[in-house]
Amino acid sequence: MRYDDFRRSDNVEDRREDGGGFGGGGGGFGFPMGGGGRLGIGTVIVLGLIGWAVGIDPGVLIGGAEILTGGGQAPSYQTDRPSSQAKRGAPTDEVGSMIAGVLGEIDDRWSEIFSANGRTYRGPRVVLFRQATNGGQCGMAQSAMGPFYCPPDQRIYLDTSFFREIETRFNGCQGSACKFTAAYIIAHEAGHHVQNLLGILEKANAQQRQARSKAEANAIQVRIELQADCLSGVWVNREEKKRPGFIEPGDIDGALRTAAAIGDDTLQRKMQGRVVPDSFTHGSAEQRKRWFMTGYQQGNISACNTFGAGNL
Repeated sequence: MRYDDFRRSDNVEDRREDGGGFGGGGGGFGFPMGGGGRLGIGTVIVLGLIGWAVGIDPGVLIGGAEILTGGGQAPSYQTDRPSSQAKRGAPTDEVGSMIAGVLGEIDDRWSEIFSANGRTYRGPRVVLFRQATNGGQCGMAQSAMGPFYCPPDQRIYLDTSFFREIETRFNGCQGSACKFTAAYIIAHEAGHHVQNLLGILEKANAQQRQARSKAEANAIQVRIELQADCLSGVWVNREEKKRPGFIEPGDIDGALRTAAAIGDDTLQRKMQGRVVPDSFTHGSAEQRKRWFMTGYQQGNISACNTFGAGNL
């Protein structure tokens, strides 16, 4: 992915102690919390392989409560710098600059889409941290959660070591494709922000509270997550039209491999050796790839109506 000419957003709050590149140190990639611990929607590490499911704060949608977890106690973290001491503005280190650039382009493309439909778009703030930080109304943000969006605060929380893990451990991800995969993940979180602005999350949350079973609540969350995958594809479509050539060979394939790796069936098969569709919270590998490509190929919000799709 070529991002040198991306507009760097200043809507970044950097709580890391210092900067770091994609191959730099800083911050562990913690294990999921077991028992009664609070989890993000789905980071798991199995046999040294990374599997994660980026999503929304776990307290917002009840479907996230039934996440796959391992045993053991919550890890002990040293939190990052207090938010009052955080640096604001576009970071200058490699990974921070990339994130600020992707955020700037996401904001610009969604502003264009909203404006064309008579609406005003205000982008989310991205909070960069290491290991753990105060997640505002969504509680403590930890590395083990993976990136997530907090609807009440309209913030995306990212431990930047997560992207280092993509490059160093994720099979099949190299160079440009790793950076594009990181952009896909950020765009997915921004997709949740779009859902929030359009009132989709509020309606879905109400539907989940009225759900007659856990499986029914999970099915609603799957549609939310697949729609966010689709909306990330919409951004890629619009960005490619605005900046032809920003996608390099292998980038899309890398994103699709990531989508497959974070499918619920893939994670369940690695974690427990069997697949339980009723417990899905993000969709299967095939569904995640399909909906990302739907957004990418069609490039409009109307193509991402997962709630109106009979067959996901």
